[in-house]
Amino acid sequence: MQFQDRTIVHMDLDTFFVSVERLIDSKLEGKPVIIGGLSDRGVVASCSYEARQFGVHSAMPMKMALNLCRDATVIRGDMDLYSKYSRLVTDVIAEKAPLYEKASVDEHYLDITGIDRFWGALKWTHELRQAIIRETGLPISYGLSVNKTVSKIATGEAKPNGEMEVDRANVQSFLNPLSIRKIPMIGPKTYQLLRSMGVANIATLSAIPVEMLESVLGKNGIEIWRRANGIDFSPVVPYSEEKSMSAERTFETDTIDVLMLERLLTTMTEKLCFKLRKKEKLASVVTVKIRYANYDTHTLQQKMAYTAFDHTLIETARSLFRRLYQRRMLVRLIGVKLGGLVHGAQQLNLFDNNEKQVKLYLSMDKIRRRYGVEVIQRASGVLYKKK
Repeated sequence: MQFQDRTIVHMDLDTFFVSVERLIDSKLEGKPVIIGGLSDRGVVASCSYEARQFGVHSAMPMKMALNLCRDATVIRGDMDLYSKYSRLVTDVIAEKAPLYEKASVDEHYLDITGIDRFWGALKWTHELRQAIIRETGLPISYGLSVNKTVSKIATGEAKPNGEMEVDRANVQSFLNPLSIRKIPMIGPKTYQLLRSMGVANIATLSAIPVEMLESVLGKNGIEIWRRANGIDFSPVVPYSEEKSMSAERTFETDTIDVLMLERLLTTMTEKLCFKLRKKEKLASVVTVKIRYANYDTHTLQQKMAYTAFDHTLIETARSLFRRLYQRRMLVRLIGVKLGGLVHGAQQLNLFDNNEKQVKLYLSMDKIRRRYGVEVIQRASGVLYKKK
């Protein structure tokens, strides 16, 4: 089998939220800990390995989790705190790695191809992991292999707080006995379909003709077959806090209508939030831009906890606008940018006890996906009428 000549590392913080809480309170060490909503209708965001032994897992209803593990310590969770530690880990990696991608708040991919010529990939990665543990106090595991898929699966096998290398010669023998659940892109529905076909482990999956998988699963079937055979050419995408999505509006007639400007800013931010959730992205930086009639341009930004929800990002954008717009001059352009993007599931439904608010967001997004983003908007934005 031919592999692209790459050396890829996948690094994943172990039970990240729990580990951060244990840094703050050492009494939690060795005890079952559950992070999530505190009400009976809350959901588990993360749990310690001690809690997992009782059958607790992420996305489980809190009431069920507490029935399984009655002695667990339950913590609501603090995304501001977790975002801070996520950035600390990224800073250590950024200082040492030639090319890295922040895949989510708690995992990174590194492309260290060619490092063997000077240092040794395994030694280099081991020392990076030790540096992260030393500088942040957080446990972290890694997998080192020929591509993203194999390295990510290796990380899962190395946990908790471990290291694993899978070299080219051993890729297939490493993958074969593992459950098909281990392949990153196989979700619950695909798993059930493959199990109904009698496919349980990667060895069986890799032996199925690719044409058959394509006929059953479409184009995804081809990619799943490749990954089952240890093939993944997806690149490590260079990470930058400047990754962003933005919206701006230039006016035909310069304006000083502050109320209208805030309403427009609300509408633009709301649409960007929907786009974030649709792409399963989280933002950690909000930037507001104003260009005056004399073409002077001013911006103001604020870092925050990773999120993709309107009520947080809109309020931040409006606050920045009020601080920024001090000159009371005619405005030619207004814009908003959401930056520091990473992939990740939104945490509101895991930490927030406001079930009605969670359901409202889910319902609004469902309507927008079907009928378009314009069909449902906040009243504070809808009041703005285009002339």
